[in-house]
Amino acid sequence: MQALLQHLLSGIVKKPDGVSINEVGGEASVLLELTVDPTDLDSVKGPDGETLRALRTVLSASSGDRRAVLELIEPGTTAVDE
Repeated sequence: MQALLQHLLSGIVKKPDGVSINEVGGEASVLLELTVDPTDLDSVKGPDGETLRALRTVLSASSGDRRAVLELIEPGTTAVDE
């Protein structure tokens, strides 16, 4: 899952070295915490969040029986289950 997200992001971000993915797996779900370089935030979000929504759709489709959750961590915030 992490490799797929890394591959998808390689075509979106300008600074691939600034991409960090933390995968927290559970029995029924997997949480992917994504951190990118602050200059790439708008590219990853896309207009009206469409790019981020598309990434979540692809991950959900490829996750099989487990539920995939993609959380974009913005600078100055922490991951919180909402």
